[in-house]
Order: sequence, then structure tokens, then C-alpha cells
Amino acid sequence: MNYTDYIAGTGREWIITNGLGGYASSTVIGANTRKYHGLLIASVNPPVERKLLLSSLDEELIIGEDILKLAVHRYSDTIYPHGNEYLENFSAEPFPTFVYKAGGMNIKKQIMMGHGENTSIVRYEINNPSEKHGTFRILPLVNNRSIHQMTSSKGLSFMQETFPGETILNCGDSSFKISSDLPFKADEHWYYNFEYEVELSRGYPNIEDNLNPGYFDMEINGTDTSCFIVASTELDQKWDSLKIQELFRNEEKRKEELVHKFINEEGFLQKLTIAADSFIVDRRSTGSKSVIAGYHWFGDWGRDTMISLPGLTLATGRFDDAKSILSTFAAHCKDGLIPNLFPENASDSPVYNTVDASLWFVHAIGRYMDYTDDIDFAKSMWPTIESILNHYRKGTAYNIRMDDDGLIEHAGQLTWMDAKIGDWEVTPRWGKACEINALWYNALIYATKIGKQLGMDVSVFQEIAGLTNICFNEKFWNDEKNCLYDCISGFGESSEKDAAVRPNQIFAVSLPHTMLSHEMEKAIVDTISEDLLTPYGLRTLSPHDSRYAGQYRGNPETRDAVYHNGTVWPWLLGPYITAYAKVYRNMPDLKDKLRAFLHMIEKHMDEACVGTISEVFDGDMPHSPGGCVSQAWSVAEIIRCYVEDILPE
Repeated sequence: MNYTDYIAGTGREWIITNGLGGYASSTVIGANTRKYHGLLIASVNPPVERKLLLSSLDEELIIGEDILKLAVHRYSDTIYPHGNEYLENFSAEPFPTFVYKAGGMNIKKQIMMGHGENTSIVRYEINNPSEKHGTFRILPLVNNRSIHQMTSSKGLSFMQETFPGETILNCGDSSFKISSDLPFKADEHWYYNFEYEVELSRGYPNIEDNLNPGYFDMEINGTDTSCFIVASTELDQKWDSLKIQELFRNEEKRKEELVHKFINEEGFLQKLTIAADSFIVDRRSTGSKSVIAGYHWFGDWGRDTMISLPGLTLATGRFDDAKSILSTFAAHCKDGLIPNLFPENASDSPVYNTVDASLWFVHAIGRYMDYTDDIDFAKSMWPTIESILNHYRKGTAYNIRMDDDGLIEHAGQLTWMDAKIGDWEVTPRWGKACEINALWYNALIYATKIGKQLGMDVSVFQEIAGLTNICFNEKFWNDEKNCLYDCISGFGESSEKDAAVRPNQIFAVSLPHTMLSHEMEKAIVDTISEDLLTPYGLRTLSPHDSRYAGQYRGNPETRDAVYHNGTVWPWLLGPYITAYAKVYRNMPDLKDKLRAFLHMIEKHMDEACVGTISEVFDGDMPHSPGGCVSQAWSVAEIIRCYVEDILPE
């Protein structure tokens, strides 16, 4: 890659996380192009209430009268400085690593986060083959704001306490420390009008100021040398070079242990496993684990968590984490509904506006049992499973209820296709949605199996499952298009069937317990292959539909309008591959075909945000990535289908 190309360099990003919801992230040339970029984004109340504290470290190599600046910043009318001109290489593993060549010296910069702490560590190694003399200066740029907002110098006031080799910065209710093995000199300057071009393109405020509280200095006396910088909310911690080395070794060992299960498998699966780890976080309010739906801006969402759980935890052998995550959401189940999301402000109550999250929850417990047969844990979850099915059967919030035909109906904007612009529900899907009823049947069968193991009376669930099966086949099959109707709204003679070809029907084939004949399932897979399949996932609407939109970009309203009307979602490749493997199980060279479906996703992991998978892609070629740079269910479903459908002999 040519790192002197600013556009190419800012088109690739990196991210590392700390297991709390906090992270460090930027582009591969070190230029922050998003309000979400920074070297220390701390999760104040894990995994939410995330704050930008350290925006960047600007390095200067001073040799004689020459000042060689390694930073890159964009302002509204210019890019300055141009440190990418000195950048020789970037690599993401085992840590984000930048190698610069400037003034006859080679400067290696590595970044890591302490797992379980809001701590970012940057270490430098300077190789000086020409034995030059000079000064290496590091200038921190700091802030104190929510990741979702922007600030200016007028809105921030810092109090600074300096000590040998460190400074403590206090701003409002936040305090953090920047430490080094170098001396620090306080010398406050505001840097004004940074422009975040990605925010500009997405229709958001995009100009910000950052404070430089001073600088760390190191004299270079003709030999190789090294130093470190630590930014942390852990004010009592003390740092030295030996401790820094130990922390880097520990984090590298932790990653090696994560991929040990797949040590003999392809590097692709190992990369996916490392990416999966980034989404599993601690939730302080419950003292248990949860799942961040996506970086940089999502919190822990119920639907995303339950869809992601099999891939993130079961396929990777993290069964204790699976139990902890399920326990987190079971503890907050209310009237048969698990939370759709935990708010960014941890003092606010969970939000329950989802019809599918609870059904995915039962599915996740069923899959956990398939992997572990852990009857004791199933017993602890049984009251929640019963509550969900009985509330859905008798009726609960958001008009979620079972009709006389055994099918679940619900109000609008409760499925995963939930975009809304003002009062306009873009894809309301109120009534009876195909995947909701596929999930309902799957949940009934899983509950029947688990209940029998526990010695429970599950006859009512068995009876409903039989009725659901008959009525689903009768009402959802579309003879004209040889696939399923997406949604049935209205009642009786006045009901309307939505014949839009969408990917939701894939779950009627891919779930462990399904209702359709083999011929029907194959027809669905073939229809989706024809209309929706791309190299990066499934389109959310057929290009033959008049509502289809092939590009996901622009301001929030423009993006929301196309979010589920043609935009490609890579997480849907998981159920598609599972369904394809099911209906074409006798195909020669099936595994090669399944691997081929993932070829471009594997390539993508070295392109947009290195080492992970984006949230969405354009429906039209060349299928440019968009949305979150790193999405939990994108990663999770690729892992799951790889482990379950491709690896087994």
C-alpha cells in the first residue's frame, strides 16, 4: 500500500478494545476521520457511557533545525502535517503497529489496551543506524466528551496537575492520567477546527477542538532507544518499561489462547475469533457479560446479542461467557420480553421494543444445549423460557400475541427491519412476519425438547407447534414467486400479503427446527440466490422491486430510507450458507462451494477496518462497505456457519 496517498490511507481503519466497551481506533495513517476515533475511548460505566479522553499522540523528530512531524490532521481547508509521507508500513496484528522512516531513523510505534481497564499504552522503539543526535517529542491531544457528541475549546475546561513523567487532567467529573518514562513539560495549547470527514459525509457536525496540555521529550544521543506513553483512568497505577513489556506479552498470550481451538485451521478463522473477542464485554450493572452490537457507536442490544451469541461464544468454545450473557438478559426479562437495548445512560431503564429478541433468546439457549447439554443451566433458564412463550401465547406489550391460527402477530417496527424517519415507518412489517413465525416454531420445539429433559409438562407447546406448522405452510407460501410472503397484515378477508422478496424467509430454512418441505426450502434458497445474494451478504430487497435502493450513503434520513431496502447485510451470509448446505447437502464439492461464498468477506477483513467485518455494504456493485466498521453479528454469523457448516467432515 502507498501510505503517502491520503485517501487510500484514510480508507482503512483499525480498532482494538478493552473488554469493557472502551476502545482505541483510527485510520492506518493515524489521521482521525471520525468523531469516534481516538487512542483512549473509556467506558465510564461498562459497557456504555463512553468518552473520548485521548484523541491522538503527535510525534515530532527534531534534528538540528528540522522538525519532522509524524502526525496527520485534516482541517477544513488543508491537511497538515503530512506524517504519512514518513510511514513505511502498518500492520494490525498482534497490535496496531506503525513503522516510520524519518531523518535517517526507523521509528516503530505499537498500541495496545489493557484488558479490563480503561488504559491505552503506546510504546516506541527508535532504531538509529546513522547514529544521529536529536530530540523525540510527543504531544498528547486530549478531550473529554461523549463519543456521540462534539466539543469546542469554549465548552471544555481542564485542570492539570503535573508530576515527574506524568500529568493528571481533570475536567468536570472525569479524571485521567498520561504517564511516560520521559519527562513532561506543561505547555497548554488548543488545536482548533479539526475536521472529521466521515462525519461530514454522514450529515453530522464535524468540526472539533482538542487541547494539547504539554509534551514529553527524549534526547536521542546517537544510539537506539525506546519509550512509552500510557493514558489511563487508573490514577493510582504506576508504570515502568518492565511492566509495559509484561502487559504486551500478556495480551499477546491472551490472544493466542483465544485462537488455540483453531490453531490448525485457516488464518481466516483465527482472525474471526480475535474479532469476536472484541464484542464480549463486562456489564457493571449486572456483574456479568454482555455483547456490544458494533463499533464504534452501538451498545449492547438484545436482538444483536442473541443472534451473535452462537458464533461469538459457542462456536469458539466460550461456554461460560455464553451462560453469563444469557443470564444478563434473563435477569431483565419483563412480561416475556428481553431488552432490545440497554441505554447509553446506565441509569435509564432498558427498552423492550422488539418482537424477535426474546425468540432469539430461546434459540440461543437451545443452541447452548445443543453444544453442552448443560441441564443445570437449562433449569435456571426455564422460568424465562416459559415466561416468554406464555406471554407470546396470551399477549404482551406492543400487541405481540398468538392468533387463533397459532401464528404470532405484532405491531410495526418491532422486527430487525426497524428503520424509522420521524413518523414514517420505513419497513413497518406489522402483522405476521415470516421470520418471526419461523422463530416462534423453532422456540416451541426447543422449549419442548428442553422441557422434556427437565420433566416439565410441555404438551401445550407441542400442540401449538403442530398448529403453527400447518398454518404457516398454508398462509405464507407464495406459489407465484415460489418462496414465502414476507409479511401478512390485516385480518381475515381483509388481510394483505406482502410479496416483496426479502431475506427474512431464509430463517424458515436455516433454523434448527423448521416447517417446510425440502422442495419449498430449496425453492427459497434458489430465489434468494437469484435476487439477493452478493459476494458480501444478502440484499434486503430484490433489485426488481421498485423500492430497491442500491447505495447506502448520505445523511441519516437518506441512509435510513435504504437501510433495509436493498442494502447488503453480511450477517445474513451465515443463515444463507447454513440453508444452502442443508438443501444441497448431496452436492459434490459442497464445502468448496460454501468456502467460495466467503471469499470476498475474507478479503474484506484486510480492507475497510482491518481484522473485522463491516455492518453493511451497498446493494449495487462494487458493494462499498458502510455503517459500523465492526459489527458483532457480521463476525459471529460468519464464524458460526464456518464452524458448523464448513469445518465438519
